[in-house]
Amino acid sequence: MATFVVTYLLIVLGGWVRITGSGMGCGDHWPLCNGHLIPPLDDPATLIEWGHRLVAALVSLGVGAAAVWALVRRRDSAWAGRFRLTVWIVALLVVQVMLGAVTVWLELPPWSVILHLGTAMALLALLLLGGLGGADSEVEVSFRGADRGGARMAWAVALGSALVVLLGALVANLGAAGACQGFPLCNGSLFPGGHRLIHLHWTHRVLAYFVVLGALALPFVGGARARATGWLCALLAVAQLVVAAVMILRILPPVWRAAHVALGAAVFAALVAHTWVLGRVDQGDSSRAT
Repeated sequence: MATFVVTYLLIVLGGWVRITGSGMGCGDHWPLCNGHLIPPLDDPATLIEWGHRLVAALVSLGVGAAAVWALVRRRDSAWAGRFRLTVWIVALLVVQVMLGAVTVWLELPPWSVILHLGTAMALLALLLLGGLGGADSEVEVSFRGADRGGARMAWAVALGSALVVLLGALVANLGAAGACQGFPLCNGSLFPGGHRLIHLHWTHRVLAYFVVLGALALPFVGGARARATGWLCALLAVAQLVVAAVMILRILPPVWRAAHVALGAAVFAALVAHTWVLGRVDQGDSSRAT
């Protein structure tokens, strides 16, 4: 779970790197920073980018330690599921590191930035599931009865939230953040015309509105045991909507943009956790029920 927390921090710091324009703070050097392992940190952009890389190294160390431990315990039947999950996590981390290097070498092309964020979100989800016990042999995931509808809705909202985050990154990297003025409408219109950046930004917003509506319904769909995580998802989604409104109306101040990134990742993580709670069935409880 500690590696999940650090990965979340990494995503937030990645957003701050983009917001502050510090993506090339280490030049086009990787894995070194401006040719140094520990560069001079008198330039703010270098400090921010190098700090981001330092947190990425901590994530790698955490995943590496978990992988070694899972490898040692792989013959234990209780660790079979954890070992398989760890293999997927390590594979995602390798892809993430490679995309980070390519992003720096190619000087931040939007496509690699979005892929880099996408793999980070997938890594965040797997680490969260691992921390919650998603690979434990004594627990299975089984959606039954009222939980089935709630689980389907939760997965749909979770995937929608991930897409919203990726579209938001695309909006920021293509310079479309200011294309839609006003809130909740875009330039005062429900169907704004104009160039493709306006359409991109408006698509991001409309999908976000649907995610918020879906999250607000989660506490009332599914079993009672998932009520707490359902309310958490709803509250985080509403907070994200409020932050987005303030950010737009105040003409994109950096602190509010950073809060927008942090809440976007938090909403996604909460939705993943909610779906897991909906489907969690202890084998012991299942056997007692039969």
